[in-house]
Amino acid sequence: MKKLILCSIALIGFAISANAQEEKNAIGLRLGDSDGFGTEVSYQRYLNEKNRLEFDLGWRSSNNFDAFRLTGLYQWVWNIDGGFNWYVGAGGGIAQVDFDNVPPGFDDSETYVYAAGDIGIEYDFDFPLLLSLDFRPEFGFGDVNDDVDFDIALGVRYQF
Repeated sequence: MKKLILCSIALIGFAISANAQEEKNAIGLRLGDSDGFGTEVSYQRYLNEKNRLEFDLGWRSSNNFDAFRLTGLYQWVWNIDGGFNWYVGAGGGIAQVDFDNVPPGFDDSETYVYAAGDIGIEYDFDFPLLLSLDFRPEFGFGDVNDDVDFDIALGVRYQF
């Protein structure tokens, strides 16, 4: 009976550890520039070996405006060779912009939504570091931001 309980506990432990190795998370910074946005805190959650979710929270304070935005993307990941991967994704987000030099009587803020695509390349090191370079076109839907922005960024993330 003791051996059966001990073997069951060992099997459950191996199953949990094998499952934990398949699921990866990564958190870090995405450093780029698109019409004033620069730094984003980035979180990636692998759903399986070839698919993941990415959530980015960006903020910017400049002479003309203060802004923040939240982006969510679904990404497909393919291995090129060894630690090199490439990926594409689609998603969208919401942003809030507060303008500074606005004449009295005018609304100085805007909330808008946008659709986003994503294509990039990344290198997954043997230790828990993930470096990426990606291109993200964004299609804004709002009074002030109703155009296309092109965002190129370098990502540096810690995997756990």
